Amino acid sequence: MNGESIEKIKNIIETFNEDNYTKEEINNILSIFLELLNNGHIRAAEKINNQWVVNLWVKKGILLLFKYSALTDMSLDSFAFFDKDRLKLKDIKLEDGVRVVPGGSSIRTGCYIAKGVICMPPMYINIGSYIDEGTMIDSHALVGTCAQIGKNVHISAAAQIGGVLEPIGANPVIVEDNVMIGGNCGIYEGVIIKKNAIIGTGVILNSSTKVYDIPNETVLPFPIVIPENAVVVQGSRTIDKPFAKEHGLSISTPIIVKYRDSKSDAKTELESILR
Repeated sequence: MNGESIEKIKNIIETFNEDNYTKEEINNILSIFLELLNNGHIRAAEKINNQWVVNLWVKKGILLLFKYSALTDMSLDSFAFFDKDRLKLKDIKLEDGVRVVPGGSSIRTGCYIAKGVICMPPMYINIGSYIDEGTMIDSHALVGTCAQIGKNVHISAAAQIGGVLEPIGANPVIVEDNVMIGGNCGIYEGVIIKKNAIIGTGVILNSSTKVYDIPNETVLPFPIVIPENAVVVQGSRTIDKPFAKEHGLSISTPIIVKYRDSKSDAKTELESILR
């Protein structure tokens, strides 16, 4: 679909008023919009002049998909499955070059999965997500609504990439190219992970997380953007309140312990071998 056609759909979504359309016209608009999402022609956020920009109209369109869909029975044999009738599982074909290993994974329609993506069972990818080439979504991992995942990213077992659909102006979670997300990590509330970063096992990042940068002796400003090449581990910091001091209490906090070098690169070389 050309840029002019996309601009037309964008204008319709931005100014949408159901009183101006018949039921058939609404169905046609949403079908075209859903196809654009599935093919990666539109996305919830994109990089413009080196800055990530939220496409509010895309998020609004996804909300319209929910609004104009009815709950329906999609059960298969003895497997009970109920969801909105427009939001079925994504139709993936062999020629798409996506490897979905058997074992209970689900990929919802309305997300883009590029060639060379590997999906290990069981994992889940939600509507509005964008998964670029060569990325691995490991077992028990989640990629939430509108999350943007770059090329050659490894989202390790049980990692959670949170979804951000509402409020409509909020940034989705963004993970740039060549990032390693360790097992049992949680990345939420519009956090951005810049390219080549390594997020160690069990790190939790959200919009109110304090992240301490030891090499640069600073605390990252809000909203949280993890810098390029940063190596982040889960640490702790003391609590100064008298009760906390008395009982030796501390609170978990992510710490940038170093910036990626040849040694840390070597640790992730196995990913390319596995692919």
